Amino acid sequence: MSERNKPPFRADQVGSLIRPDNVRAARKSFEAGQLSEAELTQIQQAAIPGIVKLQEELGFKGVTDGEYNRGGWQRDFLLSFENVELVPSKVPVRFHNSEGVVLQQPPTMAITGKLSRRKPIFVDDFKFLTSVVSSKSTPKITIPSPTLLHFRGGRDAIDKVAYPTIEEFYVDLARIYREEIADLAAAGCRYLQIDETNLAYLCDPTLRDHARSLGEDPDQLLRTYAKLLNDVIAGKPDDMTICMHLCRGNYGGAWVAEGGYEPVAEVLLADINVDGYFMEFDSDRAGGFQPLRFLPKGKTVVLGLITTKSGALETSESIKARINEAAKVLPLDQLALSPQCGFASGIEGMAMSIDQQIAKLKLVVEVARDVWGD
Repeated sequence: MSERNKPPFRADQVGSLIRPDNVRAARKSFEAGQLSEAELTQIQQAAIPGIVKLQEELGFKGVTDGEYNRGGWQRDFLLSFENVELVPSKVPVRFHNSEGVVLQQPPTMAITGKLSRRKPIFVDDFKFLTSVVSSKSTPKITIPSPTLLHFRGGRDAIDKVAYPTIEEFYVDLARIYREEIADLAAAGCRYLQIDETNLAYLCDPTLRDHARSLGEDPDQLLRTYAKLLNDVIAGKPDDMTICMHLCRGNYGGAWVAEGGYEPVAEVLLADINVDGYFMEFDSDRAGGFQPLRFLPKGKTVVLGLITTKSGALETSESIKARINEAAKVLPLDQLALSPQCGFASGIEGMAMSIDQQIAKLKLVVEVARDVWGD
């Protein structure tokens, strides 16, 4: 069984990596008004070649900038849209960890007028990444899912003057995402990942009840989000690989949602026109592999078997055993391996040290080589 020469790769990783202390300090200084944006960018860009070199030396073919250029995985992108604003949340978020439940109430986003995109958002970041990767690597960029602008606040968080109907909102949202994807494609991007939480949240009975509290039927909302995502990626170049990462929440070893993929699996895997899925399978809360039976031929599931929620290192034997379990549902040729999530959703909230992160990344490559060959 040979290694894949196109993304997603047999050994892959989700995207974010733990930022070095000087990058984290620079972001905090910038947010406190003590550092200019140009100075922040200079510090971030000075750190990116090192993290790119590390990924390449470890053996990864798909390479990211570690999301060093972002304060967090979603807001930098979504708040760049015209008329998207941070507002206090009315709904507490229940984070779970090994010690129990922690209630938090982070701000959410509201749409206060017609959506538009003033300029390309991550294109310059992609161009810089391209300038520092080797010719053997494939630069990968990640963007947050468009569903994030709906799920937390629902219809009430979307201005009814700008959008008398929710359908008009979804049309505009898909359009501005297509604009960004087209600009990334023009800059040479051929590996794009959409980071999606809400389809995974719809696996959790409590969060399905949240959808109902917003006046949504969870099963219909799943189909609505699938259509939105398909509209977003419509028109992409034929040679651009788009994958989706499914996440149940990730902050300092804590998570938001629990529950296996069965409630969403058929629509998720068969009806959404992405090429591959990075799926959490690092614990019992993600359920078993049986929902993967809905994956059509030609698509790949990247098994997130190595957790980013704890620094404890898994064994090669335990990961191979889990891959063999998944291979009872899907052919091995439709499977790959990655960590379960990114290692740093933002500048804070890491669950391990940089050395522990590197050990986990090494394990991904070593297991993939043993299972699929080199």
